[in-house]
Amino acid sequence: MGALRTPREKWVEQALQALAAGGIDAVRVEALAKALGVTKGGFYGYFTDRDALLEAMLEAWERESVDDVLDRIEREGGSALDKARLAGQLTFSGDRLLSVDLAVRDWARRDEAVAERLRRVDNRRMQLLRDAISTRCSDPEEVEARSLLAFCAAIGNHFLAADHPGQTRAQVLARAGDLLLQPPGDTAR
Repeated sequence: MGALRTPREKWVEQALQALAAGGIDAVRVEALAKALGVTKGGFYGYFTDRDALLEAMLEAWERESVDDVLDRIEREGGSALDKARLAGQLTFSGDRLLSVDLAVRDWARRDEAVAERLRRVDNRRMQLLRDAISTRCSDPEEVEARSLLAFCAAIGNHFLAADHPGQTRAQVLARAGDLLLQPPGDTAR
């Protein structure tokens, strides 16, 4: 996130925070204005209606969760596997981006346009996983299966309440990642 934000960016950021905290129904112009300490009228200087704000929110989420992440992993460098791991950490480990991502997933269950945007975002993320896993595995079907499992672990981990006797969740996830990324036939621990 940048230094000073324009008022439009503040509306979008406040709306993303509301989405993350309470779902799409919490994104209400009156509530956003109150949280920002401004009048509702200021909203209409930037947006024609709530739908325009919702579109701006989705654009900001996609840019931040995919474009900015991809830019950062390219700057950081490393192998395709390093890049995939960093992308996962940036997207699914931090509170802010993770909470917005999960809220968008919930919203997409009820809105086909949001579902289509989520599909586009997830396809870009899956391609990053395919590129990484294909450096270890040449079978396209296995690459796809491993990519799916890795993505499901990254998202599903936040919905799973199970305990892991003798291990932390982080340890189990690290081991799962190692298993998914090891070359086929490699049983080394």
